[in-house]
This record gives sequence, structure tokens and C-alpha cells, in this order.
Amino acid sequence: MGILKNLIKNLNQFLSVNSIEACCAYVLIVTAVYWVSEAVPLGAAALVPAFLYPLFGVLKSSEVAAEYCKDTTLLLMGVICLAASIEKWNLHKRIALRMVMIAGAKPGMLVLGFMCCTVFLSMWLSNTSTTAMVMPIAEAVLQQLISTGVADTQEDSETVEATEDGCLSGMAFPSLPAKEKESKNSRYPTKRDHMICKCLSLSITYAATIGGLITITGTSTNLIFAEQFNNRYPDAKVINFGTWFIFSFPIAIIMLLLTWVWLHFLFLGCNFRETCSLSKKRKTRREMLSERKIHDEYIKLGPISYPEVVTGVFFILMTLLWFTREPGFVPGWTSLFEKKGYRTDATVSVLLGFLLFLIPARRPFSRAPRTPAGDSSTERDPDPMAPMITWKDFQNLMPWEIVILVGGGYALAAGCKVSGLSVWIGRQLEPMSGLPPWMVTLLACLLVSAVTEFASNPATLTVFLPILSALSETLQINPLHTLIPATMCVSFGVMLPVGNPPNAIVFSYGHVQISDMVKAGFGVNLIGVLVVMLAIMTWGVPLFNLTEYPDWAIARNFTGSL
Repeated sequence: MGILKNLIKNLNQFLSVNSIEACCAYVLIVTAVYWVSEAVPLGAAALVPAFLYPLFGVLKSSEVAAEYCKDTTLLLMGVICLAASIEKWNLHKRIALRMVMIAGAKPGMLVLGFMCCTVFLSMWLSNTSTTAMVMPIAEAVLQQLISTGVADTQEDSETVEATEDGCLSGMAFPSLPAKEKESKNSRYPTKRDHMICKCLSLSITYAATIGGLITITGTSTNLIFAEQFNNRYPDAKVINFGTWFIFSFPIAIIMLLLTWVWLHFLFLGCNFRETCSLSKKRKTRREMLSERKIHDEYIKLGPISYPEVVTGVFFILMTLLWFTREPGFVPGWTSLFEKKGYRTDATVSVLLGFLLFLIPARRPFSRAPRTPAGDSSTERDPDPMAPMITWKDFQNLMPWEIVILVGGGYALAAGCKVSGLSVWIGRQLEPMSGLPPWMVTLLACLLVSAVTEFASNPATLTVFLPILSALSETLQINPLHTLIPATMCVSFGVMLPVGNPPNAIVFSYGHVQISDMVKAGFGVNLIGVLVVMLAIMTWGVPLFNLTEYPDWAIARNFTGSL
């Protein structure tokens, strides 16, 4: 109570003085209230610093405007160009269907197969786009499952031998137990069917969230962290595509497996042998029909096309160039240039994205390109030099609201730095200096993951990053010890449909209720926080040298005090 009274007293004294710190704090509070309440669109709220900072004399208008377009903006634009090509030529659908075909139609393996392909796609595409792409495929499989009208339980699991030509033979379907049947008005033949639909639907939104953690471009919150961190600590050359991937990939793998086990236990029970058998000798009628449906969807795509090959090559090339730019343990390709520090991940993504506007979609010396599968248009582009993507394709996917939102976060951070507000916040947090670093990190993770259930992920992280940075500097602990876990935990808003767009997309299909999302999401949230804490306390320590207070943070404290 004494600490709280002291903080309130200092806050009253702070606000009673018409200082530049107070003006900056006012702008920060107003912007945060708009973000949390969503009284206006998030992008519009992010413009508040653009006019209030100049009016209050915190930053010049030209200085604020410069904060709204950074290196990460160009990085995002290049990635969106590649994502537009992937979506236009249905490469994502081919990858998803192929992975599900490998997994098979057993409920447990089907869920795991969809989760794996969703995680992979979400590494490179936005979580929302990935969910919107995968859910229609999953829904087609679920509708096929429902149409068979036979529950996959022990009582009705009479199986058939799968012949070489795929024929159905020797089937027997006993009547279902009364306790397994749904009501007459239900859209599901059995309760078991309903549970499978719930499990598969929720697994996709959770997998999209997990996949977004893996790459620095996987979700907008990762980009916000990278840019704010590099702006606040320009001498810290520790965050790049490679280091982030090395740290986050094991987290994603562990979370993927634990989340799958949790959902299986919650909706399908503990009989993993029954639902996850890889044997292809004996299959139920439902499993054979589901596999046939998936195979038919894959056949509709036709043979792999030239634009798909080009897109795949660009995808692999972009990933390799990101990894090898500055790998750390060996000299990267940037060492071939005389001037250092000029080339970033954005350079690679913009270069390859630009080339997609130049390379023709038609194979050289061929007749005409194949129309993308699922394209409602029956006419083909008569232009033989039509590019892989057009500006319209790019515009349809480019999230300009996120760009402005991220820019607003940069502007707020710049105002806090120039006005000295971040230094004042850090001084108020000195009473926490007695806590060990792991406790500070755990409290930050729990607080952020709770707030993000009701507020947007980017807005939540934008508000908390300056506070946690100041806290770390005050407590003399490596800022990465708190910033990285908080950045990851802000994505764990998975308990409500309003938590993030993928949740809303899955909820709109009608298979799950809010109570299902809360129950399943609480477990996923807990798994995420625990795995992130495990990572930051184990392999994160040698990767980011977390046991020492770094020189780049000391330099930031010195310049900030000046």
C-alpha cells in the first residue's frame, strides 16, 4: 500500500506541472484509450500523435511524420507481394491439401495435419489470411464427415479393408447408442461429430497464432517489437530474422504438440490409439470418404503450374537470404559489400517483391498460362507479358491500417524518449528492484496476455513496450528478458472471438460456442506462457546473453539521461 500511495503522490505532482512530460503522457493516455475502447478505427487512433505532439510542442510535425514509415514498413510490403503471389496462384491450397493427405483422415491425425500446414503458412502470411485460407478447406472436410452420418466410436467402428483400387467393401454400420445421438434439430448426426468439428475449428486458429510467432514477419506484433527495439537501442545488433527464428521455432514446436494434446483431450478424449492410428490397412467408411474428398480437392488444382514454381522459388530464396544475411556464427552475404549496415531484411523482401511485378506469369515460349484454380473468371489475360502479380493483387492484401498503427506506436515511443517520460516511468518502478528477473518477466507475461483478451494485440504491445523497457533499465536487467516474452504473450488472446481476427473467423462458422473458446483458450494461454518462460530461462540465455546487463542498454540510459 505504501508503494501505491507513493506512486499516486508522484503522479499528482507530475500532472500538476505543465511540463513536456505531462503533455506526452496526456497524448499517450488519449491514444491508449482510443485503442483499447476502439471508439474509432485503430488506424485513425494511431494518428492522434501526428497532430497532438506538434500542438503541445513535444515533436515537430516533420519529426512525427518520419516515424510513420520505417524499415519494417518496407519489409512488410515485400512480404505482402510474395503473399499475394502465393494466394493468387493457390500455392497455399496445394501445400495445405498435400499435408492433410499425408496425415490421413483419422480424427487425431487430421487435426494435427491441419495444424502443421496452418503453422507453416502462418510463418509467412498473416494469421488472419492463413485462417481465412485454411478454414474453407477444413469446412469441406467437416461437411463430408457430417454427411456420412456415422460417428467414429468403438460401437460403430466396423472397418473395411482398403483395396488397391480404393473400393468400399465389407461394411457394417450398427446403430448408434442413444447417448451419442444429437437432437433431431442438430446439424450434427452425433455428439462425436460435433466434438470433431469443434476440435478441428479451434485447432486452426490456435495453429495460426503459433505459426505467427516463428518469424519476425509472422505477425504485426513481432514487427512492432523489432522496430521499437532497434529504435530505442540502435547499438544492439541482436534481433534479426535468424536469431528470432532460432529462439521461437522450438517454442512453436512445443506449443504445437501440447496444444494438440490439450485439444484432443478436451474434445476427442484420451484414446489416442483409436484416433491417431497410422495404419492404412483398415479404414472406416467415414475416413475413406474424407480422404476421397481431400484427394478430389487436390486433383481440381491440376498439375503444378509455372507461376506456382516461380512463387515457390522466390519463397525459398527470400528465406535463405534472410537467414544468411548476418547469421552470426559465420560471415553473411552482407560482408561481400564494402559499406556495412546498409542492407537489412527489408532490402531482400522489397527486391524480390519488386521482381514479382516484372516476371511474366507465362512460361517463356509457351502458349498461355493456366488460370488459377478457383478463379471465377473464365477469360484469360490476353497479355502475354502479364506479371506474376498486379498492383491490385498487392492492394487487396496490404494491411495499411496495421502500417499506420505501427507508425503511431513509433511516434509514441519517440515522444516518450524526447520528452523524458520513459525516464520518469522508470523511476516510479524502482520499488520493484527487489524482484528477481524471472518474476518480473512472468508478471509482464501474465499482465499482457490478460489485457490482450479485450484489446487488440498491436495496440496492447505498443502501450506496454516503452513501459517494460523503462522497467528493465531501472532494474538493470537485459531488456530482452522482458520484451521478447511480452511480445510473444501478446499473441495469446485466444479465449474470446474478439481476441483476434482468426478467432472471429473460426467462430463465424458456427461449430464452437464462446464457452468452448474460453475453456480451450485458457489452456492454450497457460501453455503459451509456460513455454515462453521455459524458453527465456533456458536456450534464450546463451542466445541473447541475458545474464548480463548489455552495453547497448547502458549507452541508452546515458543518452536518455542527457
